[in-house]
Amino acid sequence: MKENEMIFGIRAIVEALEANKEIDKIILQKDLDSAQSQMLFAALRSHPMVQVQRVPAERLKHYTLKDHQGAIAFISKVEYQKISNIVPSLFEEGKDPFVVLLDGVTDVRNFGSIARTCECAGVDALVVPIRGGVMVNADAIKTSAGALHTMPVCKERSLTEAIRYLKNSGLKVVAVAKGAKQAYNKADLTGPLALVFADERTDVSDASLQSADDVIGIPVKGNIASLNVSVAAGIVVFEAVKQRES
Repeated sequence: MKENEMIFGIRAIVEALEANKEIDKIILQKDLDSAQSQMLFAALRSHPMVQVQRVPAERLKHYTLKDHQGAIAFISKVEYQKISNIVPSLFEEGKDPFVVLLDGVTDVRNFGSIARTCECAGVDALVVPIRGGVMVNADAIKTSAGALHTMPVCKERSLTEAIRYLKNSGLKVVAVAKGAKQAYNKADLTGPLALVFADERTDVSDASLQSADDVIGIPVKGNIASLNVSVAAGIVVFEAVKQRES
């Protein structure tokens, strides 16, 4: 990441939190234990959606050689929203909500490509988890062709909780996974819908699979077992668009 996308030092991070800057993640030196670090943890109590990760001192040197005081914060390029604020308003407008959830997708270019596809397809919101989710940086914005500036991105405590909320709200949750017996173009993708996509290396998590109403896949003919997640998202999202418009 570029240095202008980061904040260095505990006091600077605390000031950013108090100013309600949108922060994706904070990494702290493992053995950091000082009065200032306690001040940081106190500030974080009112920002439960910010991920904090303890790392070895060497890890922080990968990001900067500046005096970081054992703490670096990564600034988000978008203002995150809550899915619980979006879905009710969509129903009130008479729409069938169309949501995409990303399970373990951490590559910013894949994320940007998916965001671009979703914006073009009229998807109402993208959902990512606090832990194991992507950080929205300049590369993600660029790859999205600006889509991330216009479509809502929701950061949730966990995808399992988000899926539970969507199901309770009347959405059908469909996971797109490798090796699924049901082909994507044979499934019913009409009505209020949430699609779950995962990084092709890890596939959809067991928790998401167990929570989903249905599991579908994209049949492949060649020797490679799976498609890139951004390509898979494009195929299935526009299949849903076709079904929802017909």
